[in-house]
Amino acid sequence: MLQKRSYQAKQSGPHYFEPKGPNAPKWYVVDAKDQVVGRIATMIARVITGKHKPTYTRHADAGDFVVVLNADKVVFTRTKWEKKLYRHHSDFVGGLKTFTAKQMLERHPDEILRQAVWGMTNKSNLARHQMKKLKLFVGGEHDHSAQQPQELPLAATRRTVVAKAK
Repeated sequence: MLQKRSYQAKQSGPHYFEPKGPNAPKWYVVDAKDQVVGRIATMIARVITGKHKPTYTRHADAGDFVVVLNADKVVFTRTKWEKKLYRHHSDFVGGLKTFTAKQMLERHPDEILRQAVWGMTNKSNLARHQMKKLKLFVGGEHDHSAQQPQELPLAATRRTVVAKAK
């Protein structure tokens, strides 16, 4: 029996991804209003790493760009607004900074979703490059209309949760 050869993505030129052709990255837009942070982060991480494509290869960037609107209107379940902690250390003695999710929403509302997606990717140079494909916007408008982003397919979107008083 003859064995079929499988497709394996290759790095083409100085780019991590193929800039043209059938495997060129697409642009998707997602509205994060009233979406649970962890659920939408898994969906976004899957798209920017390329795991939703049949041509996924671990060592090559086959992911797509994702534009997230209303990143400040995400919700947490239960009491995570008060109990979830974000920590950052300045590398100086006593330099540990700790913020609750509510404080992080007031300071950097897009950083909540960015850190959730980063936690779901591999920690490598390729993942750092793939995180640049995530475009977060606090409002309902974005700068990437020239790329003609399309709505993410409904199979990938999750159900919404009615936002409770924060």
